[in-house]
Amino acid sequence: MQAIQFSAAGSLESLQLNDVPTPVAGADEVLVEVRAAGLNPSDLKNVLGRFPYTTTPRIPGRDFSGVIVEGPEELLGKAVWGGTGKGFSFTQDGCHAQYVVVPANAIALKPGSLTFVQAATFGVPYITAWDALERSKVKAGTRFLVIGAGAVARAAQALARARGANVVLGVRRAEVVQELQTQGISAFQLSDADQLAEQAQDSFAQQSPEVIFDTTGFWLPAAVNTVAAFGRVAVIAAPMDGMINMSALNLYRRGGSVIGVNSLLYSLEDCAKMLEQLSEAFEGKLPIPESFTELPLSEAVAAYRRVDEGGAEKIVLIP
Repeated sequence: MQAIQFSAAGSLESLQLNDVPTPVAGADEVLVEVRAAGLNPSDLKNVLGRFPYTTTPRIPGRDFSGVIVEGPEELLGKAVWGGTGKGFSFTQDGCHAQYVVVPANAIALKPGSLTFVQAATFGVPYITAWDALERSKVKAGTRFLVIGAGAVARAAQALARARGANVVLGVRRAEVVQELQTQGISAFQLSDADQLAEQAQDSFAQQSPEVIFDTTGFWLPAAVNTVAAFGRVAVIAAPMDGMINMSALNLYRRGGSVIGVNSLLYSLEDCAKMLEQLSEAFEGKLPIPESFTELPLSEAVAAYRRVDEGGAEKIVLIP
């Protein structure tokens, strides 16, 4: 089969399209013919050496959709989606290939409302957002501020609105605010950290948000100073050096909690269970994505370079 593979982490120089043996499903495993595979920022970071536990040579790729072609008889021919979990594409081969082997209980049936390409865009951002909402207890009526407008932020907005939460996005760029508002999404333009509390209250009828989800890694101190009493602040990123100056006193006085969200802590099996829950939400409640770029697997190396150069579009690889 053809697969994208890197022989050493640290740069894109070793990433290339190779002919490799098609994997064989073992006991309690399935072989999936990959129909589409999402290209996430973490895939690029993996090749660039940002995950020190990655072993090489390695096939990257964390999210896929496809059809089961080997495994238990009752699963043959089923359209499925999966991926994202701990070790997948880091210490075991991922899905930027024509075929991938995963445990039989590590895939979920693909929602009928999604095409293979659409399904391949969801894994990392939606599982991350789902985990953030679950652990920060976002429910109907929750005042929920999302900072950022990337894939995870938009997934969190969509999932929270489906739950009936009162959701507002805070973003840096005025044109993104306008785009979101055109789509019927409540949003405001962030000014500076000292004004976040005031801006947030203006967005929630002079009440503080009960939950803040910082998807950028730069607003945690301001979020701690903004969240309501007994509120929760979820965070998925940090500056490159990992250091943030935050007032523990302000967190203590609010009785607040800071929640680190990391999808790599979950196994493939755990992620499959989340995808099963997401499948139910997609039946008429969540928007189906239309903004992505399809590229053949043969152009994957160029696609990685586009992401590395700052390309913002979602890319889906088609084997």
